[in-house]
Amino acid sequence: MSDKEIQNSNKEQKFSNYNNRKEPLDKLWYFCPVCGNKIPKIQNLKFCINCGTDLNYLKEHKQLNPNRTKKSSIQSIKYPQSYVHPVSYEVKKIFDNEITHTKNYKLWGTMPSIGISLGAFLVMNFVTTGIVALMIFFSFNLEALLDFMANPNFLIFSSFLELIFILFPVLYVGKYLENPSLKNRFGLLGFTLKGLTKKGLFKEILIGLGFAVIGVLLVAMISFLTEIILEFFFGFEIIRDLSSTTSDLEILVPEGQILSLILLSLVMILIIGTSEEILFRGFMQKGLMRTLGNTGGIMITAFIFALIHVLGIVLLFLDSPIYMLISFLLSFIPYFIISLFLGLIYYWRNENLIAVILTHGVYNALTIIMTYVFYYGF
Repeated sequence: MSDKEIQNSNKEQKFSNYNNRKEPLDKLWYFCPVCGNKIPKIQNLKFCINCGTDLNYLKEHKQLNPNRTKKSSIQSIKYPQSYVHPVSYEVKKIFDNEITHTKNYKLWGTMPSIGISLGAFLVMNFVTTGIVALMIFFSFNLEALLDFMANPNFLIFSSFLELIFILFPVLYVGKYLENPSLKNRFGLLGFTLKGLTKKGLFKEILIGLGFAVIGVLLVAMISFLTEIILEFFFGFEIIRDLSSTTSDLEILVPEGQILSLILLSLVMILIIGTSEEILFRGFMQKGLMRTLGNTGGIMITAFIFALIHVLGIVLLFLDSPIYMLISFLLSFIPYFIISLFLGLIYYWRNENLIAVILTHGVYNALTIIMTYVFYYGF
């Protein structure tokens, strides 16, 4: 046999050995076809160490072994197919040390952010209306009851019903926490001192007080410009009449009741500012910024916040579309601006509510005090 024939014979033998060679399964697949994780180089590996897929069954039958699929996130698929990562239907839990750093977390979506917030608002108004209806039903002196309802003490009492605003989001966010304690629920909503030193807390207080004063000046300027623009389109007389009407609605404390003025101011800071900011900024805006972006979340929250605050004023002028439109603009624009202002502070302060709550509450208190001084003086 010639050298050339010997070489050809050796080549044929090597080619035959290569075709008849049986490689182990783990050498054929470097990655699991189901979970996409790398398969370790282990001889005769039968199951994926990450998802438990029966690799031998998958190779032979071109589909997952139905008796070995234990995880609900893995579904039987036909082979061949590109890498399919397991789908998890559970909410990713937030651990205690991550509560103040959730900007990269996908939290509650658009519908819960808006729906739960509006639901809390409707329930609060329903409870308030129910209490008033019961008082009217069981009252033997309607005139005395109406006088009581016009008293600032009734307003102070009814303001505590806004604590309902806190109840709804606090209950809802528990499912996102690994440890859903009350402290952690408030922390996830931004109402927390976690991560703040004494110096940091003092800074947040100063920011809140300072921006409250800026907010008063800002809203006063916006209201003045709004009135000028509306006077140009609708005339001076109609704007003056509506402005005086809405101003009369702001006289919440009768002359001489300084104690009631102080109590109402404290309620604005401790109850109104806290409850509304937890609901609208800590819950609604936080959720909307995750789904709609920072700008969209801030704008939509400001719009809804302003809208629900002016509904009562607008309903006073249902008999006149022009008056209703003008009263809406006179009230809506300042509320929208202050809400945008609060939303920007919340975003700037890394979603911590301390400064925002103080800004909101002190702004309300200053507005009431300045209105009292303007009408009555001390």
